[in-house]
Amino acid sequence: MTTSGTPATAPPSAEEPALHRAIGPKLLVLFVIGDILGTGIYATTGKVAGKVGGALWVPFAIGFVVAILTAASYVELVGKYPKAAGAALYTQKAFKTPFLTFIIAFMVMCSGLSSASAAARAFSGDYLGELTGDALPPTLVAITFILALAALNLRGVAESVKANVVLTLVELTGLVIILAIGAYAVLSGDGEPSRLTDFEAGDGTAYALMTGVLGATALGFFAFVGFEDSVNMAEETKDPVRTFPRAIFIGVAVTGAIYVLVALVSSLLVDYKVLEGSSGPLLEVVKAGGIDFPHKLFALIALFAVTNSALINIMMASRLCYGMANERILPRAMGKVLPRRRTPVVGIVFVSLLAIGLVSTGEIEGLGDTTAFLLLCVFAVVNVAVLVLRRDPVEHRHFRTPTALPVLGAITALILASPLADRPAEVYIRAGVLIAIGIGLWVVNKVVLRTRGEE
Repeated sequence: MTTSGTPATAPPSAEEPALHRAIGPKLLVLFVIGDILGTGIYATTGKVAGKVGGALWVPFAIGFVVAILTAASYVELVGKYPKAAGAALYTQKAFKTPFLTFIIAFMVMCSGLSSASAAARAFSGDYLGELTGDALPPTLVAITFILALAALNLRGVAESVKANVVLTLVELTGLVIILAIGAYAVLSGDGEPSRLTDFEAGDGTAYALMTGVLGATALGFFAFVGFEDSVNMAEETKDPVRTFPRAIFIGVAVTGAIYVLVALVSSLLVDYKVLEGSSGPLLEVVKAGGIDFPHKLFALIALFAVTNSALINIMMASRLCYGMANERILPRAMGKVLPRRRTPVVGIVFVSLLAIGLVSTGEIEGLGDTTAFLLLCVFAVVNVAVLVLRRDPVEHRHFRTPTALPVLGAITALILASPLADRPAEVYIRAGVLIAIGIGLWVVNKVVLRTRGEE
């Protein structure tokens, strides 16, 4: 249940202005929905179909269950500790191991950046090609895209969140169009219902079927990531203790229902092999739907959708840098705020440069799967942390999740992060490189603190 209480937030630093509390309950719900919707469903649906076949809706249904388990843990923790650092803060309070805290924080930040990079790659793919005829270099388009979002982020949270509201409404419109096409197809007797129970996995053995479904769920889980980002907006939300539970649960429930329905429509109308071969799978659904909806208009809607995903992830990664700097996990310079705009300027520049590096070296499926893998590892830790932190009561009342949910959340996250999910080796390699970079940064930060006598 949601209960009232006064959030115990840290006082603003004497050197830096506090973040501006500009986000109310309705805006936060749209923020969560907009953060979850976007690149995952618009761009990776086909790749999920390639792993599981026509039963495309199954991975999204399983992903919804896994997401709601971990969302319940995040709701309890953000109610107890309404600060911007998110998973890093919870890990430090639960395990009091600075090295683990830094690695978790760095993994969360990198997951946001790989997600934004996947969105940038999706932006430069088939949807843009429908409008431009593939005349523009994809990598150059993706890099320019990241730079434009960084500039918007620098203007301020109010401008960025308002842009998110507009983009959320646009991407919702696109998915409603897909659902309307599906309803028309069902009423007209079009489509192939037999595809909905068609599993295509490896050699057809039970083990191949299991790993195929797990692999599809792990990749499809990329479509659900985003609710965890919203907790990093706690210091910019009005009364976060009361606001977050409803916003996160509504956001995950709405998006989960939409995803399953969109997956059903996609499989009903388009063969999974056609979906697999496209970086704009929902455009294939529009083309096959029997309704004369302008293809270029839908491509434009899809571009707005992936733009929203990238914008929110760049925002969240920069806020995570700000939160880590305040917790002394990163150097204080990472928490520098523009006095006039009150945005974390150093964090925005830093994460944008990293995103450019990722978008220059990865493709959408690999970047999406990397995002899911990193967050599944983080989710396993967060689900354990919520149980450990039951020993740390706070003075204000807050949401408390049933104990069984974080237990199941940790188990399912670990299974989907394991090799049982039939994940390509490149994903583990990319994640390993990112973690190695994190360890290097940790060593540098320790040296700086020791040199200054602040350790």
